[in-house]
Amino acid sequence: QVQLVESGGGLVQVGGSLGLSCAASRTILSWNAMGWYRQAPGKQREVVALIRSMGTTYADSVKGRFTISRDNAKNTVYLQMNSLKPEDTAVYYCYAKWRTDDYWGQGTQVTVSS
Repeated sequence: QVQLVESGGGLVQVGGSLGLSCAASRTILSWNAMGWYRQAPGKQREVVALIRSMGTTYADSVKGRFTISRDNAKNTVYLQMNSLKPEDTAVYYCYAKWRTDDYWGQGTQVTVSS
C-alpha cells in the first residue's frame, strides 16, 4: 500500500506564496504520473499540475504562477504557488498513478484571504 503525505498548506494573503510537499512511501522513479489536484467548496476536484513521462502540464488558471517539481531521492513532489488569488482557496490533494492504480493524499487546506 502506497501512502502520500502532504504538508505545507495554510493561510496566506492575496499575492502571497505557499509551498506544498507530498512525500511518497516508496520510490517515485517509475510512477506514471504525480501531481496535484484541488477541490474548492461546492466544486468538482480539478487538476492543478501533473508530472508525467511526456512532460509537465498545468491548469490554465495557474500557469505562470505555480511550479511543480520533484526530488526523486526524497520521493517527494512539490508545488510552489506564487501570486496567490482568492480563487486558489481549496483543499489540495497529492495524486500519484502507478500502472492502473490511483493514489491520493489526505489533502491540505490552502486559504487565500483578500
